[in-house]
Amino acid sequence: MRQRFHQFNQEESTVRSCKIFFVVLTLIACLCVAALPQNSTPLGIRPEPPEGKGVWALRAARLIDGTGAAPINNAVVIVTDNKITAVGDARSVSIPAGAKVIDLGEVTLLPGFIDAHTHLIGRVLGDPEGDMALVRDYDSFGAILGVMHARDTLMAGFTSVRNVGAAGRFDDMALRKAINEGWTIGPRMESAGHAIGITGGHCDENGFRPGVVQLGPIDGVANGPEEIRAAVRYQIKYGADVIKTCATGGVLSEGDAVGATQYSFEELKALVDEANKLERKVAAHAHGTEGIKLAVRAGVSSIEHGSFLDEEGAEMMVQRGTFLVPTLSAAEAVERAAKTGVLKGLRAEKALAAAAAVRRSIKLAVAHKIQIALGTDAGVIPHGANGREFFLMVDWGGMSNMDAIKAGTLNGAKLLGWDKNLGSLTTGKWADIVAVSGDPLKDIHAMEKVVFVMKNGVVYRGRE
Repeated sequence: MRQRFHQFNQEESTVRSCKIFFVVLTLIACLCVAALPQNSTPLGIRPEPPEGKGVWALRAARLIDGTGAAPINNAVVIVTDNKITAVGDARSVSIPAGAKVIDLGEVTLLPGFIDAHTHLIGRVLGDPEGDMALVRDYDSFGAILGVMHARDTLMAGFTSVRNVGAAGRFDDMALRKAINEGWTIGPRMESAGHAIGITGGHCDENGFRPGVVQLGPIDGVANGPEEIRAAVRYQIKYGADVIKTCATGGVLSEGDAVGATQYSFEELKALVDEANKLERKVAAHAHGTEGIKLAVRAGVSSIEHGSFLDEEGAEMMVQRGTFLVPTLSAAEAVERAAKTGVLKGLRAEKALAAAAAVRRSIKLAVAHKIQIALGTDAGVIPHGANGREFFLMVDWGGMSNMDAIKAGTLNGAKLLGWDKNLGSLTTGKWADIVAVSGDPLKDIHAMEKVVFVMKNGVVYRGRE
């Protein structure tokens, strides 16, 4: 008894000592923090939000503002903190005293590029582990890859993206938060969470035996208007800025026909109405002719891919102001994957059919003057290779170089609802500014030669 009492006293004394130690440690930590400058943040506790401070003057051989206006030669842009405060030629813009001047030389200044169709989370097409990633990778692995993909995207000049679908548990929301708070670098993100589609459709995970992958409305697999409304609400509950749906089959999904309609009009209308009621736009993955028309009639804001678009569908899109995000880079990538054996069987057949069709549909869209926003389906292509889409819009679609540039800047901002602050080099807008080597109006490949990236007034690439 005495021994147990003595042991208890020893334990109580140890607990008291530990408590005193932790109190002292906490006080020391507080004093250390108090001793830091007021504008300094302790390393590892919270980084500074990524926002520019001070005055910058950027000088370049020329400037294309993203609106379609004629370029400005011998250009100067003044940035104050995170906003553009003056744009013009060197004769009309005075450089403020004390400004940090960056003379970029023989380059073209442009608005930060916008990719309206990305998948930053997870593995890339061609990764040998990709097809089994859903059941083999840890839940957090896709987000870790996303950190690298976000950096590569930003370094390619894409300062904003619309991320239209991610597997897992809202890893895209976690990445968006980490970028916004300054933990890692990457583009501004408009995120969809899970894409919403039918059981066994393009938005489902097919090809596994029963019981291995069972997805439901919280994962975006929903059937009938009521389940679909619940799925929309669930994505928005956890931070979705935009709703993505699969109106037709796809290329990389197992077992479905690429052009087959998947949701009925009633289901699509329920999805769009619910999203719009909650002030979210809808992006519809749609390859097939009828699925495109159903989605447009239901009121979606954009058609993604649009491979088998016909005349009637094109006219409907013009009348309703529906954007097309053609993802030509993805079509090129899956076509190459089919020809080299990376894709096999039905998926290879679908890839070849869709790639051939999209070469026709993009020309049709351009001829009808459908609003086009650049999107790559990055994830199907390597992240950081997004700039090739500018060339493909010119080469496959017959767009002018200027129209292709506008598709990847101001048009993208309009689709995302961000054109008040982004998309053009205009006084008062946020300082998302890119410089490319050479003149993209003479050679559109210049859009792939990024030498300077500023996002929100912070320089991430180039001379400081």
